[in-house]
Amino acid sequence: MILGFPTIDRAQPIGPAHASSRIKRSNRGARDAHPTAVPGGALAFQRMFTRLGCQGRPPQFAVEFYPYANLSHTIRLRDDHATARLSDVLRGAPLDVLEATAAVLLGRLYNKRVPHELADRYRHFCAAPSTERRIRRLRQDRARRPTLPARGRTHDLAPLFAELNARYFDGGLHQPALAWSARIWRRQLGCFDPGLDLIVINARLDRPGTPQYVVESILFHEMLHVKHPLRVARCALEIHSSEFRREEKRYAHYERARQYLKHMR
Repeated sequence: MILGFPTIDRAQPIGPAHASSRIKRSNRGARDAHPTAVPGGALAFQRMFTRLGCQGRPPQFAVEFYPYANLSHTIRLRDDHATARLSDVLRGAPLDVLEATAAVLLGRLYNKRVPHELADRYRHFCAAPSTERRIRRLRQDRARRPTLPARGRTHDLAPLFAELNARYFDGGLHQPALAWSARIWRRQLGCFDPGLDLIVINARLDRPGTPQYVVESILFHEMLHVKHPLRVARCALEIHSSEFRREEKRYAHYERARQYLKHMR
């Protein structure tokens, strides 16, 4: 599940949001939506500024809901003004969730530890079924797929999926849309977006020199994400559970592929 993470900006951007290099936001569905002020948002940020023990005089906060394509939030600090944009998935959320979100953003901005109860509150909101459903609806409306067909120049993902499904899932795993990335990603080798019901594999692997077992290993990993959705465990968002890791090692060429990828990077 693509939730996104806070983007911090101290006059200059430090880095993109979690999913921006893979699934870009479209104007469709969001072009008629505009940022709107968050009722009580500035006061919530001021309270969290004090609670986290941030140094100095608190900036003037402007807080607004923004029509992102996922659960992303950003904050920008310039001089004595701070502008925070919260995903409109939070519209209608309880005050304690808004405060927890403010704490997460300010913790990143001022390098402060976020109290466990606030971090846990935000994680539980993220993993709630109602939140997941809303994110999926928004992504279906706002996101687009900058991808290439499943049948690449060297490797065809569709028959690989079918073979892995039959061998490791008894043919019972739902098949999302399959695609190669439109561009070569620097970091990630694959991703599963449940909002778009889409598995995308890094086009860097669609080359004659890449062994099929390597592509299969990445595809198998993303198939396990289809089987094991994101969940809350031990007060944290669990992406790769112990069960996930055990199943991942069932792939016949797991260690061989891991060594290949280790040297490739």
